[in-house]
Amino acid sequence: MTVQIFKTNEVQDFLKLASGLTQKGGNPRTKTIIHRILSDLFKAIEDLDITSDEYWAGVAYLNQLGAQSEAGLLSPGLGLDRYFDMRMDAEDAALGLTNGTPRAIEGPLYVAGAPVVHGFTRLDDGSDTAGKTLIMHGTVFGADGKPVSNASVEVWHANTKGFYSHFDPTGEQKAFNMRRTIMTDAQGRYKFQSILPMGYGCPPDGPTQALLNQLGRHGNRPAHIHFFVTADGHRKLTTQINIDGDPLVNDDFAYATRDGLVPPVVEHTDEASIKEHGLSGPFCEIKFDMTLSPLVNGSDNQIVERPRLAA
Repeated sequence: MTVQIFKTNEVQDFLKLASGLTQKGGNPRTKTIIHRILSDLFKAIEDLDITSDEYWAGVAYLNQLGAQSEAGLLSPGLGLDRYFDMRMDAEDAALGLTNGTPRAIEGPLYVAGAPVVHGFTRLDDGSDTAGKTLIMHGTVFGADGKPVSNASVEVWHANTKGFYSHFDPTGEQKAFNMRRTIMTDAQGRYKFQSILPMGYGCPPDGPTQALLNQLGRHGNRPAHIHFFVTADGHRKLTTQINIDGDPLVNDDFAYATRDGLVPPVVEHTDEASIKEHGLSGPFCEIKFDMTLSPLVNGSDNQIVERPRLAA
């Protein structure tokens, strides 16, 4: 039998008590957020007739999610990261701002402190021999359409097994493999040599995939490359490209595929191109220019502070 008690004075007063609204101490913002979350949860329990068994299964799930450090993986999988991007896009539209390069989710696998290089670098250390050689390059443009010199282009991606350095369960990758911070040259250009990455899937026996199974969804991502781009006088750009031709390019469990973020991959086998880039065999090329957006009233109104691994 479903009972309706949520709107009673007793329950509403209890929600205020539980969220600290009746107390003088504490943080007002935290109280407001917790009151709303508790209210929504109480209402969901009533509307959906959630049982005690179901509730405690949820508590056990949250414990498992935390124990396996997968909260940052489930977040994009449930579309929360994409929703924040949608809100920021809407804020830009309301301000009349246009982003030259679309933003895209950061993901959970960034590591601060990657070696800094200028203009050109090689990201991979050559140990992953299964990967196709990749040359990727482009120009960073400012909000005025002019190239930006000395812009910081942080780039990171997975190997051909879908693993990132610092998070590789095989232990095969050295620190900062396939991670660098490239400072653009005087013409605003960046360039790197690496290998074409592969996509990855959620750990098949982990809590994120367990929930996705309940939703009838897969937990796989297409191959992609992440970027942070920063420059004086501009907002930080968080974005990523998907590798064109990947079968999941339009079926990303993390919802990070966006128009303008799937540049073509050109395969080169001719001797002239190979020689031009100082290589010894065929390679793939991706050209991807990025355009930054201006500060809002002198500040970055959409900078995201979140816990990140540093090494």
